[in-house]
Amino acid sequence: MTIYSLGRYLAVALSFMGSAILLFSCEKKQAVEETPNYETLMTEYSENMSIDMSENGSKSYYFETPLIEGYAMARDPYREFRKGIKITMYEKDSARTASVTLVANYAIFYEERKLWEAKGDVKVVQANGRKLNTSQLFWNQATHTIYSNVDCIIIDRDQTIYCEGFESDEEMKEWSYRKVKGVTYFEDSQLQSGDAESSTAAEEEKK
Repeated sequence: MTIYSLGRYLAVALSFMGSAILLFSCEKKQAVEETPNYETLMTEYSENMSIDMSENGSKSYYFETPLIEGYAMARDPYREFRKGIKITMYEKDSARTASVTLVANYAIFYEERKLWEAKGDVKVVQANGRKLNTSQLFWNQATHTIYSNVDCIIIDRDQTIYCEGFESDEEMKEWSYRKVKGVTYFEDSQLQSGDAESSTAAEEEKK
């Protein structure tokens, strides 16, 4: 074989090899692009659901929602409640006595971390009458704590507390305010007037 023929042969071989490599690369790229994204794959869809949740064999809390969407194959598996949720927590020694009720127009629950996050218009009412209004609230079931890092309004019987964040136990019996911005106190006369108005309204309803 002459030098010219050998060079021509090598040129053809290299050209063929380059085409093969290019074809293989395109096929590999196409295969990668066609790989499904399991992170966003919905694995649960339910409407108008109400579920009782138990802990250590006893009823712990109950929630109801217009819509549940679950993503169990995500890296951090979660359930999303885009149309809102209502959660009722019960006393540890009684499955019928509600201790806390939470209502929010959006919530998400991270299953492995046992972490609830409620956002939007979040309202909490305790059995003792204390109320909480905020735009974001976390309930960590692993550490048994409820907390917020944003502005909160806590309305108690004799005062209203304005603060930037708080932390409490999950029964919301022991509170710690992070940054108190102001406190409004109610006089006894205001309380008595409010009780009288409530009593009058109750009597009128009976009639």
